[in-house]
Amino acid sequence: MSKFFALIPAAGSGARMGNELPKQYLSLNSRPMIYHAIYTLCQNQFIAGVFVILAPSDNEWFKYDWSEFSEKLVVLSCGGLTRADSVLNGLTAAKQKNLVDSNDWILVHDAARPCLTSIQLDKLINELSIDEVGGLLAVPVADTLKRSNIENRVTHTESRENLWQAQTPQMFRYDLLTHALRSTTNINVTDDASAVEALGFQPKLVLGDAYNFKVTYPQDLALAELIIQKRNNS
Repeated sequence: MSKFFALIPAAGSGARMGNELPKQYLSLNSRPMIYHAIYTLCQNQFIAGVFVILAPSDNEWFKYDWSEFSEKLVVLSCGGLTRADSVLNGLTAAKQKNLVDSNDWILVHDAARPCLTSIQLDKLINELSIDEVGGLLAVPVADTLKRSNIENRVTHTESRENLWQAQTPQMFRYDLLTHALRSTTNINVTDDASAVEALGFQPKLVLGDAYNFKVTYPQDLALAELIIQKRNNS
């Protein structure tokens, strides 16, 4: 029977945050940001294990106590230069260690999406567990989209009909995801779904929540802090 595993690529530097400390370790509600994603994934009843993919030179991880997750958490120091490299390296390492099988489901989640809820996670797993391809959490685009020229002047307004904003987790079976990432090493893929799409498959969009945003800029961190504090107090 297929199992469910989560994978968090956490080998990036988060340069757009303007901080020397890698983004995943910035303090959020008195914890490193990555803690919140790990907590939600490890608490899920369906997920058998959580793989965190670190850069080989990462020493920051070991400054924190992760013992509360010891039953499910596996650290693999094999991160690559890009997100796709880190995911593929992590998948390969997990298979070499006999931690996963070819038909298992892999849920790839961004370390910088700390506001994922257990409700969203359960919904994703329930909707995709019998799907032939897999899919991802996403939300329909709500804002008006403008196309600009090199002078930052509007050339035209884009239709937002049938446009969705991709989120994570993105959930695919091990073999399909590994094959997709290996087949797109020379293509700039910004998420796992786009690698699967490049093979001709159509991942399913599962309605998510706008609160499951990616912390990219300093102001995003403040918003995430407010959301998590409100949840903890409710």
